[in-house]
Amino acid sequence: MSATSHPQKNRAPRRVLAAAAGLATVGALVAAMPADAHDRGHGHGHHQPSRTVDVQLLSFNDLHGNLEPPAGSAGTVSETQADGTVTSVPAGGVEYLATSLRKARKGHAYSVTAAGGDMVGASPLLSGLFHDEPTIEALNKIDLDVTAVGNHEFDEGATELARLQNGGCHPVEGCYEKGKKFKGADFPYLAANVTSEKTGKPILKPYTVWKKNGVKIGFIGVTLEGTPDIVTANGVKGLKFHDEIETVNKYAKELDRQGVKSIVALIHEGGAPASTSYNYDCDSPGAGDGISGPIVDIAKGISPKVDALVTGHTHQAYVCTVPDPSGKPRMVTSAASFGKLYTDTTLTYDLRTKDIVRTSVKSANHVVSRDQAKATDMTKLIARWNKLAAPIANKPQGWISADINGRGATTPELPLGDLIADAQLEGLAPADKGGAVVAFMNPGGIRADLVYAASGGEGDGVVTYGEAFTVQPFTNMMNVVDLTGAQLVAALQQQVSGSNEASPKILQISEGLTYTLDLTKSGADRVVAGTIRLNGEAIDPAKTYRVAMNEFLAGGGDGFAALGEGTNKLVGPSDLDVFNDYLAAHSTATAPLAPPAADRITVVR
Repeated sequence: MSATSHPQKNRAPRRVLAAAAGLATVGALVAAMPADAHDRGHGHGHHQPSRTVDVQLLSFNDLHGNLEPPAGSAGTVSETQADGTVTSVPAGGVEYLATSLRKARKGHAYSVTAAGGDMVGASPLLSGLFHDEPTIEALNKIDLDVTAVGNHEFDEGATELARLQNGGCHPVEGCYEKGKKFKGADFPYLAANVTSEKTGKPILKPYTVWKKNGVKIGFIGVTLEGTPDIVTANGVKGLKFHDEIETVNKYAKELDRQGVKSIVALIHEGGAPASTSYNYDCDSPGAGDGISGPIVDIAKGISPKVDALVTGHTHQAYVCTVPDPSGKPRMVTSAASFGKLYTDTTLTYDLRTKDIVRTSVKSANHVVSRDQAKATDMTKLIARWNKLAAPIANKPQGWISADINGRGATTPELPLGDLIADAQLEGLAPADKGGAVVAFMNPGGIRADLVYAASGGEGDGVVTYGEAFTVQPFTNMMNVVDLTGAQLVAALQQQVSGSNEASPKILQISEGLTYTLDLTKSGADRVVAGTIRLNGEAIDPAKTYRVAMNEFLAGGGDGFAALGEGTNKLVGPSDLDVFNDYLAAHSTATAPLAPPAADRITVVR
């Protein structure tokens, strides 16, 4: 679902950076280096073999099954130009990601490709309809060497995650292609901090060691400890999630004892840089510059034995240095999301010490641009799965008159959020459907925009089943519960307090509910209690209200404990079915739906 970050500013050490390329070099390259670290000397007139070799680490994160280029604003990255202006660059799609990675590897004797989790889950229909088998197949072809698990790898539970790793056809839907059995991932998924409650052991490998010609690099993979808070209860049943720092440090020691001195941590947790441009100088010395969020404290706590951190979860782009516990700068990277960027990091490996020369680590994010050749094997893969999906994916559900922004909106209230909440209220308002009087939608569950431009041959303005699925891919069941007015108010306050205080999660609300959000205040006071109205009337703390929401929110997900206190639960249809029914009932080719005004929440800044 949605990512959480805590704006605890870190002032990382200054580093050299060529802004246009986003290129970083940690520390003073020569001064801090052992005198012979790069000795390529010519003793006694004979050429001596180099003491070091450069290992290329290519990485990306949060692909979320986006095999085709993401549509609308979700398919662009921000780039700061030399004159300071910011432009949007179209990016992403595995046809281009494969080409980018294959071109990047050329000329590198040592190259390893790693990912920071959420490769699958919350996927567009092309992958999601087939339980993400197409994405695993694509990653196999891309030659991914290793990935951490992310929270979305648990959307369908540990058993399904094991199937993605080990192969085998889906237990309910079987094999999707006649005569073909799903082979599973040929790269390891790492889950060092996820253990079985029964056995106490990690459910998948905690680490792996990449080897070539005597060069050894260990990879440890963890997801965020708070995964159970952002995944449905069924997805994490029987599992325990442990502290990221303690887990990485534990296995870094274990690898060190095995003689593996070069270690990279793959961490599905991240931060927020001060700029959204992928080529932002994260270590700029200006006030307010740098990176904030959970990854800062995690990086500061992870053992100096670890040489670099590949991160994710927040869908941000950054190449930063954060000091390790000994005070030395260490590279922390993230490549946005949806395959729009990849990170190219140079790890200089000392053949004598078997460790990374940390002062020589260089890293840069690169755009997966769409003006390069497509990888033909990916084009064929997409076409093959699209043919299977077409009968369902291309079915029209409704019509819109313009883009309706969800993921791409920049305001707390999303136009698409209003539309979804209205659909949920209408679908669950009838007495026999639950009798709902208000509906809430979590913002992290809205995964894309509804885009006016045609995605295929359906024509502009047509919303297909595939497009609707891409917006709401979780197929959460709708719930209607009793909540008191006091609990309703508490839920609205939990948007901006408790675990959501540092990074608010603003619920999307159905028509009739209004209030003021005062961002000049702090904590729960940011929701001005005296302004909350339902159909013009103040909320009565003692009165009972029937409230519609998806099962994730009804379970108290995303820090909304008050919503988890509901009683007299009625389970309704899926969120996607309710949304598609609303589109069908309220739009035609001649009378399409217009974007909602998004004026239910009055924001004071």
